[in-house]
Amino acid sequence: MSDDVHSTTPGDDPGGPIPFAPPRRRRLHRRDGRGSKPRIRKFRLTLILLGFAALAVVSTAFGMMMAVAQDLPQLENIAQYRHAANSMLYDDEGRLIGIFAPPNNVVVVQHISQISKYMQDAIIAVEDKRFYSNPGIDFRGIARAVLADVTGGALQGASTIEQQFVKVALSAQSNRTIFEKLREAALAYNLDHRWSKAKILRQYLNAVYFGNGAYGIESAARVYFGSQLGFVNTAASNGSSASLTAPGTATTSASATAAPAGACGDPPLPLCASKLQPYQAAMLAGMVASPSGYDPVAERTAAMARRNQVLRDMVQQRFITRGQYTTAIARPVPTASQILQPQEPTAAPYFTSWLAPQILRAMGSSPAVAEYRAYYGGLKIRTTIDLPLQQAAESAVNNELPPGSGLPSASLVAIDNKTGEVRAMVGGPNYQTNPFNLATQGLRQPGSAFKPFTLAVALEDGISPYSTWASAPQDIKFRGPGGVTGHFIVHNFANSYSGTNTLLGATTVSDNSIYAQVGMKVGTKRIAKLAHASGIRTPISTNPSMIIGGLKTGVSALDMAHAYETFATGGLKVYNHVIGDSGGGPIGIQQITCPAQTGCPQRVMANHPTLQRIMPAAVAQEVGQVLSTVVQSGTATSAAIPGVYAAGKTGTTTNYGDAWFVGWTPKLTVAVWVGYPDGLKPMTTQWNGQPVEGGTYPAAIWHNFMVSALQILVQEAAAKTTSKTTTITTPAVTSSGNSGSGAPSTTVTPSPTTTAPTTPTTAPTTPATTTPGAGGAPGGNTGTGTPPATGGNTGTGAPPAGGGSGGAAPPSGGAGLGGSP
Repeated sequence: MSDDVHSTTPGDDPGGPIPFAPPRRRRLHRRDGRGSKPRIRKFRLTLILLGFAALAVVSTAFGMMMAVAQDLPQLENIAQYRHAANSMLYDDEGRLIGIFAPPNNVVVVQHISQISKYMQDAIIAVEDKRFYSNPGIDFRGIARAVLADVTGGALQGASTIEQQFVKVALSAQSNRTIFEKLREAALAYNLDHRWSKAKILRQYLNAVYFGNGAYGIESAARVYFGSQLGFVNTAASNGSSASLTAPGTATTSASATAAPAGACGDPPLPLCASKLQPYQAAMLAGMVASPSGYDPVAERTAAMARRNQVLRDMVQQRFITRGQYTTAIARPVPTASQILQPQEPTAAPYFTSWLAPQILRAMGSSPAVAEYRAYYGGLKIRTTIDLPLQQAAESAVNNELPPGSGLPSASLVAIDNKTGEVRAMVGGPNYQTNPFNLATQGLRQPGSAFKPFTLAVALEDGISPYSTWASAPQDIKFRGPGGVTGHFIVHNFANSYSGTNTLLGATTVSDNSIYAQVGMKVGTKRIAKLAHASGIRTPISTNPSMIIGGLKTGVSALDMAHAYETFATGGLKVYNHVIGDSGGGPIGIQQITCPAQTGCPQRVMANHPTLQRIMPAAVAQEVGQVLSTVVQSGTATSAAIPGVYAAGKTGTTTNYGDAWFVGWTPKLTVAVWVGYPDGLKPMTTQWNGQPVEGGTYPAAIWHNFMVSALQILVQEAAAKTTSKTTTITTPAVTSSGNSGSGAPSTTVTPSPTTTAPTTPTTAPTTPATTTPGAGGAPGGNTGTGTPPATGGNTGTGAPPAGGGSGGAAPPSGGAGLGGSP
């Protein structure tokens, strides 16, 4: 028997180890006898929370950096900040017009050296004192901004120039949340490591708004200090020799007399931003914070105080001396009269404003891409405007209707018959005060100037110009919409009737009653169709009143000139769907040359016009023969130029609210409208106490312009010939017949008028124009002659070139074969 006693209970494993009881946890007691909570649990919870916070921070930072990664390329691809260079406009001879600026008139500064050092220092002194040393972030400024957002305090600034640039470039001014500020800071930090400080400063000054429509430092320098710095709006308007020497290449030199000494402006002149002095730079730098609050006109005292504060900052940072500071604070800030608002190039503002949509359309279908290419792609845009002709057009209008005289206004459009290109455009008295373009946007009733379309349809129908019609008041019944019978009541101007007259005679004296009968006979729908096909782009109703010019919405001078050009070209409409005006309108672009990096649809886009046959050549020529009588002996005798073929038609509305003359010579088609632009105001006494009709101001302006234009065109042709050969020849255009022995066509000089052409730089020989002949004298062989010589057989030439089997003076003389305009 064992001495040990061991008892077990059922289920125990006697072979297993004997377990030890776990030690009992001792409960700590405070001296007061109460138990305390274990600290280990708090520590673990703190670690967990800190981990989650760190994860949140990392996630936020990661998300922000991802956003920055997406925004940085967006910023670098913004048009102004990627290989940006303003596009330039030139006239048809390569003479500089000016910058093709975007709607906000930003003039891109391409190098920091083009910005005055004083301007660079001033913006740094007031906006970011540690610009050259900071990494793109102002931590103190961010802290203040965050605190202000959290506490609901006032918005805080003190951001770096990089941050301000990011804010302006990404248009985030209205989104000022904490996340947005942090995002901007991260983007600014990245930008500071990608761009040089010089580029950041230059692009910031290119982007910032200075008030009064001035976006960017160059625009601000021109607006506020242009009058002090010698700003010249366009080099071309002051005789610059800058021109396109080859497609896409501009000269960089200007003649000694191109602009006043020390002038600034568009290339090749220095930029005005490069000439800013300390007091000027300080004022502009101070305006950045609040362009309206420091406006020198509206808030003169605040503007001067702000400028002086910037000057003190510049002294403290040793950007200027104490003496420069003393001199600067004594200078006044600009007055209202000294501020120059941004504007279109002064050489042809109405034309360039009309041209802008065509340039954008030619650059591509995407608006954003097209705007970049057009405004910042460095294009060389040779337009169709001829600056001497433009100046002659403005002189012709202003001499008859001086601005500010209380007399009506006028619009004028001149189109080259051969190319469909607009050579001159006057859209109003002053673009700065009246930017509405009367030449392209002013839709007015044409009156009798619309009759040639009825005449053309009638001639095509076989109605002879010598057919006779009753000249008497008319009450013509017609069936209107819905079968309702209407009455077309027609009276002649001043109730003057001849009893009977031919269609030719009715055109010469503008007989409404006869034209109403002819129009109803051929049909108003056909007349409207021909007018649209010829170049009228506004709606034309088909009610009977349209026969004598009562249109649905009116018509522009631009469309009237284009439609009449179809007669002048022998029935061919000239247009260009790619670089011309919309809807087959006239052409304003001669050539666009695009740098390779811009990515235009084509490197060189040139005007190769489409010629569309609208009416038979014989019909168009006969229209010209008939309309030449209007100038020779009809309602537009004041438009006549001795020895020069001209055809056209006057138009006057019943209430004397609109007056027109539209006509052409072999080279140009010109439309002139006269009236009050702000509404239909009767002009019953404005022509020396008499009513204004188509044969008064419009015909006189047309005559004066055309005389100058003919001289200018001869001079330009001679200059081109001189540049190619050593012999100067005068071009001649004649008409010839296959039989007839008349004298050769003569060369004539237009009679002088009160409107002088643009003075050339060198004295040319006496200009001469060659008049298209109407065929040889009777009975001769292969002769040529001038109107009104009688016709030879089967002659060719420009209207009214003779042909057929002889005949009397124009408008007879046969149809001719293939006459050229």
